[in-house]
Amino acid sequence: MAQLFEAVPANDLPQVPNYNVCPTNAVHAVVGGDQRRLIAMRWGFLPHWYKTPSDGPLLINARSETIAEKPALRAACRERRWLIMATGFYEWTKDSEGKRLPWYIRRADGAPLAFAGVWQDWSRDDLSHRTCAIVTTAANASMAAIHHRMPVILDPGDWPLWLGEAGKGAARLMTAQPDDALVFHRVDVAVNSNRASGPELIEPI
Repeated sequence: MAQLFEAVPANDLPQVPNYNVCPTNAVHAVVGGDQRRLIAMRWGFLPHWYKTPSDGPLLINARSETIAEKPALRAACRERRWLIMATGFYEWTKDSEGKRLPWYIRRADGAPLAFAGVWQDWSRDDLSHRTCAIVTTAANASMAAIHHRMPVILDPGDWPLWLGEAGKGAARLMTAQPDDALVFHRVDVAVNSNRASGPELIEPI
C-alpha cells in the first residue's frame, strides 16, 4: 500500500490481511500533503463535541449528498479527506424470514478499491482517537440489486484531488462507479459475527 500510494508508512499500522473489518477497528488510511502518509485510524467518526466515544451514534459512513452541510462532517469534508484501500467489501440482503445474507463485492478487474473518506481527531482527558468515516453515494444499477448505497470508489487519477493535492473540486468525485465496475457473490453468514476471520469469509457459496 505504501508503494501504491507513494506514502510513508507509520509504525503502528494494523495487521493485515483482515477479512472482517468492523466499526471501531483500526484501518489503513492515506492522508495527503507535501508527503503522503499511510497511518492507522479508528473506523467510526467521532464529532469533536462527543464527551465519550459512545456519546452519540458512531458515524461509519457519510452521505455524499449531505456531507458538506452536516455540522459533524462539513469541516472534515473541506479539510480532512483520506483514502482507504481494500480488496473488497460486504453488503447484505435479507431472505423471506429476515435473515441477513452477506455478499462480497470487489472490482471486476481485480484491482484494489480506494474508498473516499473523511477523518477527525477526537480527544477527552487521556483518551484520544483519530477517527474516520467512508463517504457513500447512491448505488449504481448493478449494486442496487443488493443495497441502495455504495462507497465512493476513486480511480488513481482522482486520488490527488480527493487528498487536496490538486486544488479544489473534490465534490465532483462523490459519484458511483460505472455499472460494470464491480462484481459480487454470496458468502457464508459466518461473516455476520465480528469474531469471524480468515480468507474463507470471502469464498463464494
